[in-house]
Amino acid sequence: MEEALLLARAQFGLNIAFHILFPSLTIALAWILLGFRVAYHRTRDDRWLATYRLWTKIFALTFAMGVVTGIVMSFQFGTNWPGFMNKVGAIAGPLLGYEVLTAFFLEATFLGVMLFGMNRVPPWAHIGATALVAIGTSMSAFWILALNSWMQTPAGHVLDGQQWIAQDWLAVIFNPSFPYRFTHMMIASGLTAAFVVAGLSAWRLLKAPADAGASKTMRVGLLVAAVLAPTQAIVGDFHGLNTLEHQPAKIAAMEAIWHTEKGVPLVLFAIPNAKTKTNDYAIEIPYGASLILRHDPNAEVKGLSDFAPDHPPVAPVFFAFRIMVGVGVLMIAVSWFAAWVTRRERAAPRWLLWTLAGFTFSGWVATLAGWYVTEIGRQPWLVAGVLRTSEAVGEISPGQLGASLAAYALTYAGMFVAYMVVLTHMAGKGAQAVAPPPETPTPSGAPLGAAAD
Repeated sequence: MEEALLLARAQFGLNIAFHILFPSLTIALAWILLGFRVAYHRTRDDRWLATYRLWTKIFALTFAMGVVTGIVMSFQFGTNWPGFMNKVGAIAGPLLGYEVLTAFFLEATFLGVMLFGMNRVPPWAHIGATALVAIGTSMSAFWILALNSWMQTPAGHVLDGQQWIAQDWLAVIFNPSFPYRFTHMMIASGLTAAFVVAGLSAWRLLKAPADAGASKTMRVGLLVAAVLAPTQAIVGDFHGLNTLEHQPAKIAAMEAIWHTEKGVPLVLFAIPNAKTKTNDYAIEIPYGASLILRHDPNAEVKGLSDFAPDHPPVAPVFFAFRIMVGVGVLMIAVSWFAAWVTRRERAAPRWLLWTLAGFTFSGWVATLAGWYVTEIGRQPWLVAGVLRTSEAVGEISPGQLGASLAAYALTYAGMFVAYMVVLTHMAGKGAQAVAPPPETPTPSGAPLGAAAD
């Protein structure tokens, strides 16, 4: 049973880690695309049009990857985790259904107009379609994060026989951690998209330094990142305080606090030792954890011993949290410095372009690390205080799980390589000059080939 549980968790972890890469980019990229489209409409600068066309293709590619990997994840609820739907399906099912009905249908309906309709509909309609796609991506995040937040800090539910049902849907949706988690994730998506836009534009400038459109796009990405990166640090602090209130065991694991004490130091680095319940090779700031978590250097913070044995594994949560914070600090420094260097349309030196290219996918690293903290830090619960992870796993043999895990890993590796090859190829070519759309849209009876590429 333990082996099957571990393999089932590994398989779902692989699936969700691969899937989250794509929504974390498209959620905010859709809004950046809307900005490009409006900029072209207002200025009639063909560089904005070319930029919009390029990044629309990148959005479509990434959106398709997200849809495919999302479908696989939904199947695993029934195959690997039947206990989840049996126990809380009356809550999880409707929330997932709302995401499809309100968000996915909205995206699917207007994505075609956004991709192919610039020459076929009036400008206001095309801008509206782009805006509705952006709204759809955000609504999708809203419902998924409402469900995930409910699993972290459940509220508004009641036991009906053997199944948990919703007693108050508003309490279920707007549970204690939802506002913080939703805001934190939306900003994370903004940072991910901003660094992808800036990094791939820098990659293009390394190949074609005279590409004015790429230079303009890079500055847009840097400006967005420079605003969002410090904002994320502030939101993250509020999110941490909320987690301390509702999930103190997770905070104890994040900070490797083994025993309840006052004046707790902030551990910058250590190797948590689960056997001795101590931190080896610790580098600490005295009173730092109490000051950050309680805003009082002498305040008491609960340790993991208060939650034994129902606390998460310490090492993965501890290190993932530091990766997230470390990458976040670097993102603040890089975005601010690069925005300063390139102010007033100054050309970026090649070493800075290489740095930005290297940070292209830093948002993915921080997002994945953050979700590892969120999900591993919830263990041993699938729904905190309601359903244990071990109670939800299905009766599948370790051999079957191992074989399917290997198949998923190989398939996703191939998909990721193909995605990166296509993505870097498109970015390397840059935004190609295109003819502006006609003043009068193509009549509705015209063939589909008349639509924009």
